[in-house]
Amino acid sequence: MTIKAVFFDAAGTLIKPARRVGETYSVIAAKYGVEASAAKIAERFRICFNASPRLAFPSAVGEQLVGLERDWWKQLVTAIFKPWGRFENFDAYFDELFAYFATPGAWSLYPEVLETLATLKKRGMILDVISNFDSRLVRILDGLSVAASFEHIFISSQVGHAKPDREIFDAALKQHGLHAESALHVGDSEINDLQGALNAGLRGVLVDRGDQPFAATRLRIASLSDLIALLDD
Repeated sequence: MTIKAVFFDAAGTLIKPARRVGETYSVIAAKYGVEASAAKIAERFRICFNASPRLAFPSAVGEQLVGLERDWWKQLVTAIFKPWGRFENFDAYFDELFAYFATPGAWSLYPEVLETLATLKKRGMILDVISNFDSRLVRILDGLSVAASFEHIFISSQVGHAKPDREIFDAALKQHGLHAESALHVGDSEINDLQGALNAGLRGVLVDRGDQPFAATRLRIASLSDLIALLDD
């Protein structure tokens, strides 16, 4: 079946932090009297993030949803800093950190994103984002001048289901009245994106920029630019 829609993950696929997460956490923490190396924080972030519950809140809307998203991140950051003991002014630190990552300036697009999206749009493709993120993502993508490229942005916290659950993929398919076989999902997580898409019946493609180990798979591209040739095969 012909591919009619291409869905994209956000962080690690379309966008990346303007500076490494561990560095940002470390620099801002130092302002509040906590000295913690960027490398150690990065390690703690990976451990605690992977151990956290999914960022999805069924039935929550409006201010309730925003509050739940913020609480989710606050619990994560609290867990990250446990090895450093008591953290004076932690609430102020978290407020600044959370606000920073809500700004478009905290993020940047991968170099090939705009050209790839423009090419797909010219081909008449439906383009969406499917991301395990929170409501801040819309402002970020808009500030990076890329939000308008997408017909819809599906965020796990709002949908109530997070990848790799098939429900978030089903929500995108239902939005456009598409069969799963006519959509392709691209992302940087072997479990959430590649396996999640395949389990939902979509074609899945893994973006492997060489910064993390993956099992061997032919459904792999080195950058989003390679997606065009893949669709032409």
